[in-house]
Amino acid sequence: MPADQHTDPFEERLAAALHETGGAFGSPGGALVAAGAARGQRLRLRRRAAVAGGAAGLALVGVGGALLTPWQDASAPKPASLAADGSAVPKAYSADDVVRTLRKLLPRGKFTATDARGTDGDLPPLAAGTFDDGKGVGSVSVGLDRVRSNGTRTFDPSTAVTPCPQKGGPSPFESCTTGLLPDGSAITVYRGYEYPDRREDTKAWGADLVTPAGHHVSVGEWNAAAEKGKPVTRPEPPLTVAGLKALAAAPDWRRIIDAMPEEKEVPPPGSSGSAAPRGEMTGWLILRKLTLLLPEDLKRVEHGSQETGYAYFVVDDGKGGSLVQVNVQPGMSDTAGELFGSGAETLADGTRVATRQGPGEKGGEGVVMWTVDTLREDGLRVVISAFNSPAQNRSATRADPALTIGQLRAIALSPRWRSAED
Repeated sequence: MPADQHTDPFEERLAAALHETGGAFGSPGGALVAAGAARGQRLRLRRRAAVAGGAAGLALVGVGGALLTPWQDASAPKPASLAADGSAVPKAYSADDVVRTLRKLLPRGKFTATDARGTDGDLPPLAAGTFDDGKGVGSVSVGLDRVRSNGTRTFDPSTAVTPCPQKGGPSPFESCTTGLLPDGSAITVYRGYEYPDRREDTKAWGADLVTPAGHHVSVGEWNAAAEKGKPVTRPEPPLTVAGLKALAAAPDWRRIIDAMPEEKEVPPPGSSGSAAPRGEMTGWLILRKLTLLLPEDLKRVEHGSQETGYAYFVVDDGKGGSLVQVNVQPGMSDTAGELFGSGAETLADGTRVATRQGPGEKGGEGVVMWTVDTLREDGLRVVISAFNSPAQNRSATRADPALTIGQLRAIALSPRWRSAED
């Protein structure tokens, strides 16, 4: 895929799935969310998400441990010259090194790189390009990162790997399976379309792997020369399910990840020496907070989250499914004028609150959307929306959302959102 089209693969694949199933970032209307989305993108370019595992998971949502959002320190020293398995590793891998590794691991054919990053840049390592095995040109990408555990070297990787949608709920995939490899790594392999509504025939397949030591490998492939904007050139992407698994599980990627610079956590707001904005909140942590804030009498039917900034539940009070989604965006003070007009309420502590009730934004017949949008004085924005349907692009299944405006307001203003813990 062309360099100007590329985004981080493990960020985009999960984001795309959730955008279709839950309508992520469709919160308070296109004009209002535009500034927030732009700000969020700038923040994402400066961060690496982190997920921590642990045994004290919530059985309800199937996640475990505390979640951290460290920021890369470009000036940090290189890690020790020993990999997680004790073998010696180079101090750094160049973009060319990453490309050569992918070329070596692919089946017989011609790989032409269109984008690549090594271990010494501001963003995690990457290799992406076109691949022709004689059956038509497809595209392949591999993204690498490190999942950070909370004070431990190892954790349960199944809490960090991309989850498959729950059975019976809406899914953007034709197939999706998650399992464990013999070494304890968790891997999700999915097959679907670049556009789940199939407005184009571009297929998007991939694998997402996390090891017990925190290596994160994400593989994506398409049956076209780019994931978007290029015609389909072959019936299916180049790699089979077995090929996706083998490529994601290759030890070569783990050695490259071991050579990535160590990261340090973001100092809390207001602490001395802190010039960085407050870190983004992981989707898993948002999900955990939301489940604690939802009324206890609501049945949790379905859930999901993005890597950072977004999570959702489909809840049911006995009258039908109702989508409830939350966006959490730090550092939004500079966009307050764009997000909150003269009609917004200002609380005693300076928090701005805007409430909206109107039609949904994704075309579902009869869908209504109730939203409470809040902005704290420290720049933390929390937006919660509820719908009278399990998904924005599906017809309404009930008269009103399962949560009242008052309940949405209480959740959005909860002090839990200020904490890095539950």
